[in-house]
Amino acid sequence: MSMAMQTVKAGAKRHLASKKALAGLSLTHFLNDVMTTGIVPALLPLYKQAFHLNYLQAGVILLVSMLTSSISQPLFGILTDKKPKSWFLPVGICLTGLGLTASGFAPVYWLLLVLVGLSGIGSGIFHPEAMRGAYMAAGNARGTAQAIFQVGGNFGQAVGPLLLPLFLIATGLRGLGWFILATILGFMIVLTILPWYRRSLVRHQARQANIKGRNHPGGLILLTVVVILRSWTQIGVAGFLPFLYLHQGIALKYGDLLTFLFLAAGAAGTFLGGRLSDTVSRKWLLFVSMAVTVPFAWLLPHVHGIFSVIVLFVFGLFVLSSFAVTVVYGQMMFPKNIGLVSGLMVGFGIGAGGIGATVIGWLSDLYGVYAIFNLFAILPLLAAVLTLFLPSERVLLRTEK
Repeated sequence: MSMAMQTVKAGAKRHLASKKALAGLSLTHFLNDVMTTGIVPALLPLYKQAFHLNYLQAGVILLVSMLTSSISQPLFGILTDKKPKSWFLPVGICLTGLGLTASGFAPVYWLLLVLVGLSGIGSGIFHPEAMRGAYMAAGNARGTAQAIFQVGGNFGQAVGPLLLPLFLIATGLRGLGWFILATILGFMIVLTILPWYRRSLVRHQARQANIKGRNHPGGLILLTVVVILRSWTQIGVAGFLPFLYLHQGIALKYGDLLTFLFLAAGAAGTFLGGRLSDTVSRKWLLFVSMAVTVPFAWLLPHVHGIFSVIVLFVFGLFVLSSFAVTVVYGQMMFPKNIGLVSGLMVGFGIGAGGIGATVIGWLSDLYGVYAIFNLFAILPLLAAVLTLFLPSERVLLRTEK
């Protein structure tokens, strides 16, 4: 394995093409994901109380958000692969923010669903084009670039739930009006990026036209399955961790803080894994990240106190250390379809993870929370095994030339 772990990308020194554009895209990604996958799940109790909903109706809110923000991304990716649309960036972030902001003032349930869906569609529009921007800003440090971009979104997902105890519980849903400021900030950041983005698109499209070789649909499908298994693990743990700790006698507010620790560790893992992927094989990095996750996933429901905190942190660090890696790996399999691949690796993967969390909830009702946490050790193990059947990275590098 030592030879396989050696870099297949040896040679030129790694450098980013545009650090400024990448920083702007990452910050906008942070704002976008705070306002969608970060805060919407945490808002369900407030929505439920305000509109006198049952659990099914509350679950529909989350389903609408997931379907529009995540499952739609590959569709927008296909659309923009044919003809990139730079104006999707400002339109996307504005729809995301305005939909969330307005949902705090919705008078009836059906309008709330429309506004949550509008916010989700904004996120679906934003992501493929923003990831194309990260691809163009990467230079020859593609793993590092994706790490910087994706850590913005992952940290946004981690921060979102913290906003409830910080101020939204006190203000109620009307406090969502303050997110208009985040929307304006995101819009202004995107405007500073657009001139560079449009210039880079010209060079990018010329390069794409010269790419020869074939796509690897079988490899991309298998990689998508691995991403879904990873997403089921990460989203399932984040969603049901507070229930596990309640069973252990830990107060909900502390359970929420530990959930933040898990997600923040995942953001750190995303950055470290992306940086490392520019020097070692992405295939083997993905395998190691999934394989090392297994023992910590198994240990989590069986440890207590400080050991629980340590295990949770390492679990989060490794389970998402391949997040940026899978995006770049997928782009290598379909080098002419950056938008489609980005939508599959991030949007579809997360959306499928949310649907998987619904199934996990059903299984929790049948077998209990502890049994479900044992399942979280099996999912990354299966993902690690499937990774062994992915196409060789050396073959993919020849395809890109």
